[in-house]
Amino acid sequence: MEFFKSYYEKIPAILKNKYILVGGSIFLWIAFFDSHNLVKQVKLKSEMKELEDKRDFYKTEIRNDSIALHELTTNPETQEKFAREKYFMKKKNEDVIVIVKEDE
Repeated sequence: MEFFKSYYEKIPAILKNKYILVGGSIFLWIAFFDSHNLVKQVKLKSEMKELEDKRDFYKTEIRNDSIALHELTTNPETQEKFAREKYFMKKKNEDVIVIVKEDE
């Protein structure tokens, strides 16, 4: 019995306090073992940041595409440019020459 008594006396008083032990146990439970633990919360926060970045990217892309679509539907010069570049269309008196650069 004196063997345990000598070890018990060496433990600091703060670790013998039952409130500190219970509080530490609750903190460990919340931090690592709970279904909404801190580790999971950090992962979810980083995933949320990633999704917000994607959302912002797609919002700007939608805005740019909306502007381009408006230009295509209202401006005949833009329509002609698009048709020439995308579909290689030409006027009756023109020849289309496509230059393809080979990779070196």
